[in-house]
Amino acid sequence: MEQKNILKTKIKEFTDLFTWQEGHKLVLLVYELTSKFPTRENYSLTDQMRRAVTSITSNIAEGFGRQTYREKTQFYYLAQGSLVELKNQLIIAKDIRYINDKTFILISERANLTHKLLQGLIKKTKSFI
Repeated sequence: MEQKNILKTKIKEFTDLFTWQEGHKLVLLVYELTSKFPTRENYSLTDQMRRAVTSITSNIAEGFGRQTYREKTQFYYLAQGSLVELKNQLIIAKDIRYINDKTFILISERANLTHKLLQGLIKKTKSFI
């Protein structure tokens, strides 16, 4: 039932995109997570992870604001690249024991959901080219 309501909702702003909404949840999780990293990481892994995760939603927003479907798709692909970059950084954080397995799984699941939604957005947008 909820799915039908989502599909009937008129998309007026980038914040109406379910892909952006889920990506924003990922942003909040990563910021919370990295706030617990050692301070020596402030200008390295913490900064890299925060830049990557904010790039995801920023590129979705910028793509939404573009005029042509080709331009939109380009920005959505940039978001996807940042998402894959974040996934790599999460593995690093786990391997150097900044995050435990449970936290890694939780954030990885959110990242994977965002990735699937983004792939769907790309596919749908490309269908208009």
